[in-house]
This record gives sequence, structure tokens and C-alpha cells, in this order.
Amino acid sequence: MHFLRFSVRQALQGLWRNSVMTFAATFTMILMLILLSALVIVINGVESGLEYIESRVEVRAELHDGALDERVDGLQARVLAMPEVAEITYTSKEEALAQFIADREEQGQDTSAFAGIQNPLYAYLTVRLVNPRETELVTETLRSEVDLVRFVPDQQTGIDRLVELTAQLRNLGFIVLSFVALTVLLIIVNSIRMALMARAQEIEIMRLVGASDRYVRWPFVLEGLFIGLAGAMVTLLLLLLASPAISDVASDVAGSVPLGFDQSLTLQITAIVLGAGLALGGAGAWISVRTYLR
Repeated sequence: MHFLRFSVRQALQGLWRNSVMTFAATFTMILMLILLSALVIVINGVESGLEYIESRVEVRAELHDGALDERVDGLQARVLAMPEVAEITYTSKEEALAQFIADREEQGQDTSAFAGIQNPLYAYLTVRLVNPRETELVTETLRSEVDLVRFVPDQQTGIDRLVELTAQLRNLGFIVLSFVALTVLLIIVNSIRMALMARAQEIEIMRLVGASDRYVRWPFVLEGLFIGLAGAMVTLLLLLLASPAISDVASDVAGSVPLGFDQSLTLQITAIVLGAGLALGGAGAWISVRTYLR
């Protein structure tokens, strides 16, 4: 207990004596942690949106007019037997037109012009998949039925682009964060080294009277941990204050697509920010002290 009190007191005194470098290290730490939090929020939102979009992915096959019911039933049975398919439904021309008009009415559009017109829509099959990313085989199977199926849109390309965009965003974010984290680490190392140099004579006297390396080392390691903790707490406070604005902006951008901004994300960000702050602060101080005491 005496050693802990001594270490904490020495660490706080060191932070106060070296206040300029302490402020620089803490400020840079805050910037890095804000970037880290932003990356986590963006990636979580994109992945949640992608999961929502994937859950609504379906393969739609428009049928030729006049296709015989028994042939359509046979096609449905063959497609439903595929292991990639979870469900298949048939929508007639009349049902397609009724749904089209109902959708327009929900949007507040005038649908009186559709009354009495010849139905321009086609009957279609809607196929829901077990894995929304595996549309290619089902699409090719439907397209091979050229005498029944007139058109099957390609949705796999759009899904692949979204997945690729998410991966690129994650990689770019980690690259930027790596450079910022390295900058924070170097600033903390330099800050602790300056504190060590300022107290070089005091440290030498401590070692001459028999102080072990841990009595010399741990106050400085605690300085780094305190810097990381201070940066993490300020970052979390700023995120808390900005959370209503972040939610509003996200809602405006995403519309009705859920972004997964729930309590689990809050706990995840809190754990990541605290862990990253303490890890960088402690690691930077440990490197600096270990190098100095060699």
C-alpha cells in the first residue's frame, strides 16, 4: 500500500511538473480516441445497414405473359428444391398492379390515372435465399428457363460492392488510426523521457540508496496510464455530449435503415476507448522507462 501511494503521488507530481508535454500527449490521445470511436460507429452503422439490406434481398424473376400455370408450378418446385432457397412465392399480373398502386398511395401520390388502363406489369416469382449473398446460382437457374422467364435482375453485383466498400472503409480507418496511434505513442514516450531527464539526479540518488527499479519505474508508468485515462474520460464525455447530434445525422443519412445504435454499441465504444487509452499510455511510458533504465 505504501508503494502504491508513493507511486501515485510521484506520478501526479510528474504530470504537474511536465504540464506542457502532459497536455500535448493528452490532447493527441483525445484526437486519436475520437477517430477510433468515429471509425467504430461508422463501421457498425454500415455493417448493420448491410445486414438489413441483405435480409431484404430477394431474386425476382418476371414471367412471360401467357405462361401456363402447370409449367410455372413446375419451375417453382425445382427452384424450391435448391438448398440455397428458403422460400418462393408467385405474384400474378393483377396482384403486381394492385401492389404497385397501393405503394404509390402510401407515398401520397395520385393513382387515379391507373384506373382502367391495360396492365403493363408482368407476373413474377420472388425467391428468398438462405444466404442473401448467394444469389448467383439461383439467378442463373431462373435465366436458363428462357421460355418461362423474361427477365431476372442482377443483384449480386450491388451486394458485392457494398461488402467491398465496408472492407475498404475498415482497412482505411485502421491505417489512419495506426499512424495516429503511433504519433500518440511517440508523444507519450517523449513526454515520459523528458520527465525522466528532469529528475535524473533524483533517480540516481534513489538508486544509490538502494531503491529497486520498480520504485523508479512505476511512477512513470502510472503517468502514462493517467494520461491515457484522462484522454479516454474526456473522449467519452465529448461523445456523450455529441450523441444526440450523431443520432440525428445518422438518422437523416440512413433514413429507415437501422444502424444498430443501441446499448451494446455504447458498451463496446466505452470498452474500446478505455482499453486503447490505457494501453497506449502504459505502453508508451513502459518503453520510455525501460529504455532509460538500461
